[in-house]
Amino acid sequence: MRRRRLVPALVPALATAAATAVLALAPAASAAPQVPADKPLVLTRWTQTSAASYQAWADAREHREAWAAYGFDWSTDQCTSSPDNPLGFPFAAACARHDFGYRNHRAAGLFPAAKARLDLAFHADLKRVCAQYSGPRRSSCDGTAWTYYQAVRLLGIS
Repeated sequence: MRRRRLVPALVPALATAAATAVLALAPAASAAPQVPADKPLVLTRWTQTSAASYQAWADAREHREAWAAYGFDWSTDQCTSSPDNPLGFPFAAACARHDFGYRNHRAAGLFPAAKARLDLAFHADLKRVCAQYSGPRRSSCDGTAWTYYQAVRLLGIS
């Protein structure tokens, strides 16, 4: 008899314990998604001076949804207040990658150490644009690229 009286008294306590255990195993609905641990490595890989680095960034930019977990800032104002296509030279994509580097390195707290490399990568991207020209047109493009590089090197916000 005594046993029957204890069992009904334990039912609410057991139900509460079971519910607590289930909730502890379930992911929290309000928990922020985990950013992959290799985010700084990926960011660094996409902001080097090489053509391969530029191409990896361009491919990722084209397929941003595949990189959504990383929370990268893909926004850009391209060449800010300078022409995106000065004298007809298509510099917009190089400016977009430069924006990507600045914005994401800042957000990661890595900007001061990366600024010089980001600016050099920008110059390398511009020189690759200029490499498709020859003669005086090439010289004009190279000079414009040098001016854009010097502007970000000296005026780029640290």
